[in-house]
Amino acid sequence: MRSLSLSLSLACCNYNSQFLVSNLVVGGSRHPEVLWAQRSDKVYLTVALPDAKDISVKCEGEGLFAFSATGVQGESFHFTLELYGQILPQGCKTKAGSRNILCSIQKLHKAWWQRLLKTQEKPAPYIKVDWNNWCDEDDEPDSTSNLASDDDNDDDADAAVIGEDDGSSEDEGMLYLPDLEKARKK
Repeated sequence: MRSLSLSLSLACCNYNSQFLVSNLVVGGSRHPEVLWAQRSDKVYLTVALPDAKDISVKCEGEGLFAFSATGVQGESFHFTLELYGQILPQGCKTKAGSRNILCSIQKLHKAWWQRLLKTQEKPAPYIKVDWNNWCDEDDEPDSTSNLASDDDNDDDADAAVIGEDDGSSEDEGMLYLPDLEKARKK
């Protein structure tokens, strides 16, 4: 009798937790993975959301960054970040590719931020460092960065390029090693 009672309690508990989890997924919004990197003048956010629709990005001078989009299956994704420092809203550019959305955010003052967010608490688990585009303060080149969506020198800085494939590939960040190339030919 005791094991039957325990089984019913566990089954009830399992049903309730499944119900709560499904409510959070269906009723709430999901958070896509967000990778970030910086230069002294810009912050770069890469939102991993393949084939996103209805993309909306809002930047406010106090450092508020808001993102929302709809996934392939109609699910809602959104997040808001209170960035470490102030930004120039007119210097924010967005470019949507088939696999992700790239956001280039112009800092108000040219300086390296200690972290991405204003809060000193640990960031949400969906926010991660973009090690492929990371540059240390000492390693920053003198010229401007050439990360994706940064070289779009159009007059309308608020315009978002939505729906185009950025043509990037997995090996764009690979280093050219001439010694290895010679070794392969032998």
